[in-house]
Amino acid sequence: MKGILAMSSTVSSKGQLVVPAKIRRRFGIKPGTTVRFIERDGEILFQPVTAEFIRGLEGSLEADGPVTPALLRERAADRKREEER
Repeated sequence: MKGILAMSSTVSSKGQLVVPAKIRRRFGIKPGTTVRFIERDGEILFQPVTAEFIRGLEGSLEADGPVTPALLRERAADRKREEER
């Protein structure tokens, strides 16, 4: 198990964060990498969506049929929530 790496960054007036180089290298974060922010138990998790991350998900979902319709419904709900803000 890898140890915990704790680093800090300051949010800019535009709401932007600089990801420290050590973390970018460790997790393969390059310009254009999508990052998910996940709220869980009073914490914010930062999840880069890289090819390695996606490969790690392979086989983790069980479904009785195609999951595309459910994903499309979830995406539409996300868009609606964003528009309401």
